Amino acid sequence: MSVRISKGKYDRLIKLSNEQGLFVATAIDQRGSLKKSLGRALGGEADGRHVAEFKRLVSEELTPYSSAILLDPEYGWDAAAVRHKDTGLLIAYEETGYDAAEKGRLPDLLPEWSVRRYAEKGVDAIKILMYYDPDDDEKINTIKHAFIERVGAECESIDIPFFFEAVTYSDTLTDSAGAEFAKAKPEKVKKYMQEFTKPQYKIDVLKVEVPINLKYVAGTRANAGGEAVYTREEAIAHFKDTADLTTVPFIYLSAGVTNETFIETLELAGEAEVPFSGVLCGRATWQDGVEIYGKHGAEALRAWLKGEGVRRMIRLGEILSKAATPWWDFYGGKNKIEVVEREKTGV
Repeated sequence: MSVRISKGKYDRLIKLSNEQGLFVATAIDQRGSLKKSLGRALGGEADGRHVAEFKRLVSEELTPYSSAILLDPEYGWDAAAVRHKDTGLLIAYEETGYDAAEKGRLPDLLPEWSVRRYAEKGVDAIKILMYYDPDDDEKINTIKHAFIERVGAECESIDIPFFFEAVTYSDTLTDSAGAEFAKAKPEKVKKYMQEFTKPQYKIDVLKVEVPINLKYVAGTRANAGGEAVYTREEAIAHFKDTADLTTVPFIYLSAGVTNETFIETLELAGEAEVPFSGVLCGRATWQDGVEIYGKHGAEALRAWLKGEGVRRMIRLGEILSKAATPWWDFYGGKNKIEVVEREKTGV
């Protein structure tokens, strides 16, 4: 059976992926967290100029090796303007962070933007990050489900791809880096992948967490003989079980881990032979450059990006070329995709 994809979405998905059909994307849509990190590195307080300059340098040096870059509208337009001519552009549509005083980590949209306005700026895809606990109160998750339905409908009306990123959390397991959360994480990832693959959300690509914390996988370099909550075989099974639940292409996010840990995680995903179609990789690539920028300035950061940053991107591309699956193969190949004009899809 073939799948129908509207021409606008199809053309943009091609733009966002490389010739192999893989998303080798750089993510630098961080706002408040990046501003704080830059401030610490500067030994004072970073302002918008510092954040925008850091993003611009990352974009200039790394997008020649990226099929796409994810940015934000608050600090990212200069970086978008200097990206490589063949690099696609994703943009964040959500407000950064959440109100910690209100239960549920409810999402909100940037009030001065719409999908139409983004499309008019030349954006190739919309990204939403939402904190999601599938085991949370039903009223909270109903609000979140409706929120994503609205964004999906808005993207479909403009004929632009919708990339959705869910980040798990728990109000009872507050240490997201701890062993207890690592035990709970696979089931939470399974549940949200099963939920957001449903057609009413109109999501084109799921940007998901890996279902395990590599630090707790016995025998991995990241574990280094520490506490383990999964065997290697169990971790591979979790990769397979989550991948089996989705009906749309999915990519992995780096979730703030080190470059070494993310590479090893992707190698394990390759060993599991799951059909992920690439990555949106952020801090794992560029976070070590924050200290360099703060201590030594823009040109020192540029030199680091030209050297270590590029090496990391090349290595990432090599890993993905072996481990990942073209997004169109998720549907059985390009010949199984029927590309239709938007009016024919009922949009």
